Amino acid sequence: MHHSLPITPQFYVTAPQPCPYLEGRMERKLFTALHGSAAITLNDSLSKQGFRRSQNVLYRPSCAECSACLSARIRVADFKPGKSQRRALRRNRHLQREAMSPWATDHQYELFREYLNSRHADGGMADMDVFEFSAMVEETPVKTRVIEYTDPTETENPNRLVAVCLTDVLDDGLSMVYSFYRPDQARMSLGTYIILDHIEIARAAGLPYVYLGYWVPGSSKMGYKARFNPVEIYRNGAWEELTDPENFSADTHPLSVDPISEQVAQIALPEIKAGNR
Repeated sequence: MHHSLPITPQFYVTAPQPCPYLEGRMERKLFTALHGSAAITLNDSLSKQGFRRSQNVLYRPSCAECSACLSARIRVADFKPGKSQRRALRRNRHLQREAMSPWATDHQYELFREYLNSRHADGGMADMDVFEFSAMVEETPVKTRVIEYTDPTETENPNRLVAVCLTDVLDDGLSMVYSFYRPDQARMSLGTYIILDHIEIARAAGLPYVYLGYWVPGSSKMGYKARFNPVEIYRNGAWEELTDPENFSADTHPLSVDPISEQVAQIALPEIKAGNR
């Protein structure tokens, strides 16, 4: 007989620390370990419920009085690029894409450092060394790809690495775990292009969504995600279309977040086959 047993991970909460998106706020995260034979199933299931992966951990925001962070995903079948996005596609059409196994290289780390030093010098990853970078890329128990973009037209440095994205392949889409690119090429809109190219990869693979991470109203760092219409956000236990970003507020309220025990109780856990008897 086949038996189905629920996956029963343990959930924990981080200590409060300064929020990287909204000044003056404190963030905390609800998280669980991701390991073993059920890792892929758990990652697929919790990603649909607003969780994100970081190495061997799945997490989502669980701040005491703030619920501004909302998981966002692009509905691939209905996406049509806007005028500025079409320009980004044209400007980068010469780039070559290569998807490979999650293995860190020196060239990736050099580009990563260049990107951080220019864009996020005071961020939480600013001090990440080459060993921590390798762990970020390589420590994954799920189906992950490193997608590299190179420029074959450069004369001084042919096929120079210009952009990289660490991408998980879910059962219903692509999850963009982390991306970085040459910061001296602002005119090329490389960040926009990477997302647009992931939409095309997902479309070709028959995957309905591209997961972007968290959209945060009031955060200039995260505002760009609302421009990839149609975008869906995960709120109150369901996905809904983001019709007007101006309707969302980053204001705090002491009753805006359920107690941790209720949050955990509301998580729908997948089941696994226990085998034959």
